[in-house]
Amino acid sequence: MGEKMVKVGVFGATGYTGFETIKILRRHPDVELVFTTSESAAGKSLSELYPVTWDDIILTPADEAPLDEVDAIFCCLPHGASMSTVITAREAGVRVIDLSADFRLANPDIYEKWYGLPHESPELLNEAVYGLPEINRAQVGETNLLANPGCYPTGILLALYPVLKANLLNPTAPIIADSKSGVSGAGRKPKLRTLFVEANENISPYNIGQTHRHVVEIAQAINDLGGTGDKLIFSPHLVPVSRGMLSTIYISLNEELSFQSAYELYGDIFAKEPLIWLLPPGQLVSMAHT
Repeated sequence: MGEKMVKVGVFGATGYTGFETIKILRRHPDVELVFTTSESAAGKSLSELYPVTWDDIILTPADEAPLDEVDAIFCCLPHGASMSTVITAREAGVRVIDLSADFRLANPDIYEKWYGLPHESPELLNEAVYGLPEINRAQVGETNLLANPGCYPTGILLALYPVLKANLLNPTAPIIADSKSGVSGAGRKPKLRTLFVEANENISPYNIGQTHRHVVEIAQAINDLGGTGDKLIFSPHLVPVSRGMLSTIYISLNEELSFQSAYELYGDIFAKEPLIWLLPPGQLVSMAHT
């Protein structure tokens, strides 16, 4: 047990990201969960919405959340809706981990172009840290505003990171990310393409042609790591599983690299990373590994 319990709150507790966040926080030995919010289910317990026995977690409206009682919040609201909550929390001196896209992009004009609304706090974009700890661990530990990376970007960027760090990526060649996602990645709000009858026994591409909003997020990070982000070609697909993600990435290198050298490169860079599992030589990754 740590010397001091960190008191936290969760905004948007009834979505998939909110629920997963609560599951992690409940088993953390140094965290006290002070409040959880929901506009659609205020007054209910979380056990009325999910198959859990957590009668002690009662959902409250966001405007009743006691920010003065917490050290940090997790904002699990959709993009756009998250922005005002983050701003209010930071004005109250509360640290924020934002799971939306509202603070991932450094340029407010690019945010408006891709998300269709003006950014309410461009000055906070300068404070925000892109939260991939395997790449930005020191900054992650120090910031008061953490922009949690998107799902596709997390897998794709971690796969590219070793070759970018070693300056092995050919800057003139395309980076092709062929990605598959489970249905829960689209969130809990019903959509036609995520209905069981539409998704079951089916694989469907979506937002093809560089129209997916994660394109600009991945490209920004590639540029920050010394690569050429505009060479990215991203093809997402929906597959009929509840959860999970798999990306197969095609790249060209500046020099010949044997399998053994590549394996050692990835092993050296990720050796001390507790959340990255480098499979034995000859074993291919599957969605079931995660």
